Amino acid sequence: MLNAALAILATWRVTHLLAEEDGPFDSMLKLRARLGASQAGRLMDCFQCLSLWTAAPFAFVVIRATWMWIPVWLALSGAACLLERLGSPPAEMQLQSPPFPENHEHDVLRPGQDGPQG
Repeated sequence: MLNAALAILATWRVTHLLAEEDGPFDSMLKLRARLGASQAGRLMDCFQCLSLWTAAPFAFVVIRATWMWIPVWLALSGAACLLERLGSPPAEMQLQSPPFPENHEHDVLRPGQDGPQG
């Protein structure tokens, strides 16, 4: 149980360091800048994607049987993603008015009191 908790926290910490932080001496920032828009660079920008790769070695810390590696690997990645969402600011919702301009009669969706005009 302790191994699982440590593996979850380690997966989140390493993934967060690689994806979100500048790192010591801006090392992670420089690495992300060097990778740019390459496939590896895009991987570094996606916490969920990166957590899959980060969780893979930590899964070996937790498993006792080889056949458990895949479920543990996915569970560690999922737990890291949940921790990331818990630490993120809440999403803001903005209500927008419908795209119909004011005083515009829409005969199909909103018939007038006298019925549709034709």
